[in-house]
Order: sequence, then C-alpha cells, then structure tokens
Amino acid sequence: MRFNLLTVLLCIVSLVFNMRTLAAQEPNTVKVFVLAGQSNMEGKAANELLESQANDPQTSEQFKHLRANNQWIVRDDVFIKFLERHGGLTIGYGSPNKTGVELEFGNTMGDHFDEPVLLIKAAWGGHSLYQKFRSPSSGLPSDQALQLELEQAQNRVKGDNEKNNRNNPLPTMEEIKEVYGSSYRNMMNEIQETMANYETLFPELNGKKLEFTGFVWFQGYNDMFGDAAPNEYEANMKRFIIDVRKDLNAPNLPFVIGALGQNGSKPAEGGMRQVAEAQMAMNNVPEFAGTVKTIRTDELVDKAAEASFPDWQNHMEEWKRIGSDRPYHYFGSPTWFNRIGKAFGNEMLGLLK
Repeated sequence: MRFNLLTVLLCIVSLVFNMRTLAAQEPNTVKVFVLAGQSNMEGKAANELLESQANDPQTSEQFKHLRANNQWIVRDDVFIKFLERHGGLTIGYGSPNKTGVELEFGNTMGDHFDEPVLLIKAAWGGHSLYQKFRSPSSGLPSDQALQLELEQAQNRVKGDNEKNNRNNPLPTMEEIKEVYGSSYRNMMNEIQETMANYETLFPELNGKKLEFTGFVWFQGYNDMFGDAAPNEYEANMKRFIIDVRKDLNAPNLPFVIGALGQNGSKPAEGGMRQVAEAQMAMNNVPEFAGTVKTIRTDELVDKAAEASFPDWQNHMEEWKRIGSDRPYHYFGSPTWFNRIGKAFGNEMLGLLK
C-alpha cells in the first residue's frame, strides 16, 4: 500500500514538473525583423503573375511550399506590418496588388524559429540614402551643395510660374533641409508605432515580448545619379547601420544588404556599379565582421525574363507569363524577387548563428 501511494505521489510530482517545464518552454518572445528600402523593397512582382506561375507546370515547383489546397498559405506564425496593411504573411504585401522579398524571407524565418516572427516593412519608392534615408550622424550636405540645390529648386518654380502664369512661393532653405532624413525618421516612427500597438494589430501576440532580431536593407537605385550620392554611399551606409543600431538600442543587430543588381547577367556600369561596390564594401568593415552581410542580387537574375524583355511588346502573351515590370524593378519577376528573399533569409540565419 505504501509503495502504491508513493508511486502515485511521484507521478503527480513528475506531472507537475513536466507541465511547468512545457510552460517555460513555450515561446514568450517574438522575433522582429525590419525590412527597409525603396521601391524594390516595396515589392514589384504582380500577384496575377505569381498566381499564373504557381499554376504553370513549368514554374509551379518554386512556389509549391507557399501553397496548400491550391491556395496561397497565410502564415499564422509570421506576421507583417507594411504601412496601412497588417496580418498573417502571404502574397500581396508589396506595392498594390504586388509581392516582394518579404514572402520568401518571412517564410524562411518562420520555418526556422519556434517563436512567432514579425516583419515591419518601411519602404518608399524613389528615396535615396543620400537624401531622404540619410541618417542623423551623416548630418547635412555642405552649405555649398545645399545652396546649389536651393537655387535649382527656386529656378524650377520660377520657370513653372512664368510658363503657367502662377505665383507659387519659392522654396526656402529650411524646406530644402527638412527633406534630408525624412524617410529615416518615418522608418523609425513606423517601427516605434508598430512596437507600441502590436498587441492590437496582432492579437495572437498578446502578452509576448518583442525582440529585435535582424534588419534587411534593399535600396540604392536613386543614389546612382549625380556625383555626390554615389561618392558618399559607402560612408552614408556605414553611418546608417550604426545609427539604426543606436536608435533601436540593438548594438549588434544583424544587417543583410541587397546590392544593386538590375544589371543582371551584364556587368554593372557607372553609378550602378559604384553604389553596388559601396554596398559590398560593408563586408570589409572590421567593426561589422560577423554582423553585416551584403549579397549580390544580380547573380540571382531570372534569365528567362531578362532574355524576353528587350522586345517584350512583340510577344506580349509570352512576356505576361514571365515578367510584370521594367528592369529597374527586376522585371517584376516573381522568380527573381523570391530568390532574393530566400537569399536574404539564408544570410540572416547565417549571421544569427
């Protein structure tokens, strides 16, 4: 009788211990990744083309893991906030009716982590690192550069006034300066607002703690032009990383950067080459060793879209099955965007090790 009672007591103790252990092991944190940049971070692969390729026997294999029962999976463990949109990760979180690198990146993170994943995307087309994404420690350009910019802006307004018989006020130096860093500030506001309201936006995350885990940067096209922007890109990129880490209070936050790659199979030239090389130079900054990785996106080119584009208007039906945009948007190719997103994810996991 004593033996049986002792056995029962031991079983009860063991059960309580196991229940407490399981409760302790249940993820109480959320892995947060920030995805920032300009139009290609917005995402330019048309959803209609994604759907077509997912149902085409020649291309469906690359999308099979993203679908179930002939529908796109909506993740219940990976969440995304992109400006006014939020929800479980699926297609359509790019530009309107389009998808970007977040799809494969988020699925790669979701498949890897036991914890839920939250993607905060802050991206605006046409915004350069030289101007709108300029981070605080880069300061303002020289007085001479600002004065030249002011004169050019005022001349444009004067010309428009004369041509159209208008009397619009001329830009001021304060208005010129205010633009610098505006997207950086908006990015930080987007992150902070999402962090403050995540339990309302995503009730599934109630009671869980957010943990900054990584940052992905996909940008650079507007820095190709002129002299100052490409020449300063390397220094501005380095300061951007330092400032983001400081402002997010995440000193060693892993950064993955996608180098400009719209050149595809051809060698990059001019400003594109200069900006891409400045981005690749982050791999050689001693203080970033093991925490920052820039990857080449040209090596991931969708060669079918690249070959079809030059005379796409002469074979429209073929083109519609391959691409949905111009070369500067990676042809709007689901294949190219998904390859880049997957590469971002793999490099991020490599840094996190």
